[in-house]
Amino acid sequence: MATLHLLGTGAAASDGRRTTTMLAVETATDLVLVDCGGDAAQRLAAHGLDPTALTAVIVTHEHADHVAGFPLLLERLWLGGRSAPVDVYGIEPALAQARRVHDTFDVSAWPGYPERRYHTVGIQAGSAVLATPGLRVTAAPGTHSVPCVGLRFEDLDGGGLLAYSGDTAFSPTIVALARGAQLLVHEATDEPPMHSRPEEAARAAVEAGADALVLVHLPPGFDEGDGLARARTVFPNVNAGVDGARFEF
Repeated sequence: MATLHLLGTGAAASDGRRTTTMLAVETATDLVLVDCGGDAAQRLAAHGLDPTALTAVIVTHEHADHVAGFPLLLERLWLGGRSAPVDVYGIEPALAQARRVHDTFDVSAWPGYPERRYHTVGIQAGSAVLATPGLRVTAAPGTHSVPCVGLRFEDLDGGGLLAYSGDTAFSPTIVALARGAQLLVHEATDEPPMHSRPEEAARAAVEAGADALVLVHLPPGFDEGDGLARARTVFPNVNAGVDGARFEF
């Protein structure tokens, strides 16, 4: 069985309860980080996870709340003793941004600093992201102000299926990506037209046939009572994401 760790559940603007939305997916053999807008290494450690053991980093799009922490993550991995290459996956604009923010800093004199290996992901539905003996990850585009993808995680050992919307308005491609998921993690920033409302995230869960829904990328002062009530009129099995929460799938 695989575990989803909610490292952060906030939007670009968030309050003291939440940092930027970052996820970690842990299986028997892999540890994958999704986005790094904040101090991802600290959040991994807070979950009892070893940041230096990361299998891969996936960046969903180029915005600062999803990629600005990338150079800090690499520095912390290096300080933690990692010298093995770090594999980074994403669509080209997201990778370009990761390179830019990282290369702002001169690490040329840091002995043993890990190599960054960038892997470009297609923007088409069903694009391959990552494949290991125990995990398969694919992507599909969402609808946002910049190119952005959602992700589908298949635990090949336990059979679990997780989908993550990324930042998006309601999107049929994300619905298709999430088809049959035990768990759909969907943004609910409540700021149309480039973000989803809670009830639209719930609609995606219904149309995908998901078992459960978790709302993330939540704005400052998110009213959980109102937001969940709106979502539950469409799909009853929904929770508001909380930093530090864990879900098995």
